Amino acid sequence: MRISIFLPFAVSALLAASAPWAGRRLPPTMASWLLTVAAVVAAGGWVAALSMLAFTLVGQVPAVAEEGRWSPGVLAADTPVNRTVAASAALLLVVCAGTLAFAGWRRGRLLVEARRECRRHTTAGDLAVVDDPVPSAFALPGSPGRVVVSSGMLRALTAGERRALLAHERAHLRHRHHVFLLLLQLAAAVNPLLRPVAVAGGFALERWADEHAGAVVGDRPLVARAVARAALATKRRPQPALAATGGP
Repeated sequence: MRISIFLPFAVSALLAASAPWAGRRLPPTMASWLLTVAAVVAAGGWVAALSMLAFTLVGQVPAVAEEGRWSPGVLAADTPVNRTVAASAALLLVVCAGTLAFAGWRRGRLLVEARRECRRHTTAGDLAVVDDPVPSAFALPGSPGRVVVSSGMLRALTAGERRALLAHERAHLRHRHHVFLLLLQLAAAVNPLLRPVAVAGGFALERWADEHAGAVVGDRPLVARAVARAALATKRRPQPALAATGGP
């Protein structure tokens, strides 16, 4: 039992170590799916393991034992888990629950604020142009989804690069990359060991959008050049989370 109950922790560490390789080397669509599914399963195993460890201590509380109709003395005598380990697991479980709630609330708030801001600006089909000299562009999921781009970004790119960048952002909407990224980030919020998996998954989603945009415009070097110039225009490294979730 002691080995099996700690297995999810070992699996999470293994995923964290192998995720960067998978995000870079595997085909982007495959990498995105594998990393997302693995993160969700690992997060579920992490929660289950922590819950079982914590239960060996919580189950000894007289009120809990009475509700479950078992003997707290027998449970205390038979449990193979140290009380300190069980108490640490219970505390970590509470912290993970709070982190998950905060991450979900923050993402929801950003999405609502971004959609509210988008309604104030000119739209043409799925494109919303923000009159802002600061270069920015992102995909805003919803019904309907929007590609939001600032006037500063449009001025920073050539006509061909604009077309490539818009194809890249539309790929995020078409393939619902915001769902993948939501699952990755929530899994990482529950299990901090999975943060490298979330980063690698976000990178794979960007590669997926690049490949789709390259097929749409028929010029992969143009897509790479457009994304690179867009990143340079913002004076920071590309941030997949913003591109796929739709909101600064």
